[in-house]
Amino acid sequence: RGIPDERLEEVAHHYRHFGGVSPINQQNRDLVAALDAELRARGIDLPVYWGNRNWMPYVADAVQQLHADGHRRVLALATSAYSSYSSCRQYREDLADALEATGVGEQLQIDKVAQFFDHPGFVTPFVDGIRSGLEKLREHGIEKPDEIEVLFSTHSIPVADAERSGPRDRDFGPGGAYAAQHTAVAEQIMRTLGSESPWQLVYQSRSGPPSVPWLEPDVNDAIAALPAQGRRGVLIVPLGFVSDHMEVMWDLDTEAIETATELGLVAVRTATPGTSPTYVAGLVDLIEERLQGTPASQRERVTSLGPWFDVCRPGCCENARLGFRPALAGLTP
Repeated sequence: RGIPDERLEEVAHHYRHFGGVSPINQQNRDLVAALDAELRARGIDLPVYWGNRNWMPYVADAVQQLHADGHRRVLALATSAYSSYSSCRQYREDLADALEATGVGEQLQIDKVAQFFDHPGFVTPFVDGIRSGLEKLREHGIEKPDEIEVLFSTHSIPVADAERSGPRDRDFGPGGAYAAQHTAVAEQIMRTLGSESPWQLVYQSRSGPPSVPWLEPDVNDAIAALPAQGRRGVLIVPLGFVSDHMEVMWDLDTEAIETATELGLVAVRTATPGTSPTYVAGLVDLIEERLQGTPASQRERVTSLGPWFDVCRPGCCENARLGFRPALAGLTP
């Protein structure tokens, strides 16, 4: 995948630090159980299958199993809220690859739930998390808005991928739809809170060759600049993540918190949605929108960018380096 060996070893060290086991599989099991319970509570008879991109059970395993169980129409839900190659289109390519690998493409129809970056079920847990984080800072005597910086952190991606994120016929500005969606959600969260604290969108977890430009600023660089601006506390909000997987546990809970502590800042990392009842209910709302064919005008969203498309537009989020690859749930393959 073009990731330098030294970066792979660095990431391996992160996993060894936490016992050599990724937390994401258990988090996915918990989410599957929570989704199943919410669907049953609403009287929706819809089985939930689970497949991973990079580890067992793979997407192809899930496709093979659901086909063997007699299902012929599938609605895929990717646990990634934003638009970019790695957070949307690559999942669509994974689904196309799975149909080819299993040989059931002629018998199975797979649609995909839209990106849900501005669905209230996804956004509300972050609002609640920041409220809780501000209270923790108050316990340390940090109350003035200009003493607190709110850093909304998300996974960095190559600038070229960011610029190509979203439909080609819309101009989202620098960073494409990926940056625009994060920015719109962060703005809405701060409006909802009525907070006057300064905030910024920052990035983390970059990989790939150093010669390839990725989105910046890095979260640690942003933290390093805060003392000179008079900040005493920092809230780190993992806005780009749905659960506490390794990028959150290491890059934020370990490295970013350590950076802040060394600089004398009080740092609080707010919660991810995880299996929050609000988040789980929101995901089932998204499923119901597709099952019922709810018109876009009747779908609840919190920014002017949404609701996003159920069916991706031609060329949306293509990877310029890898070239064209077939993808499902789009107007063209």
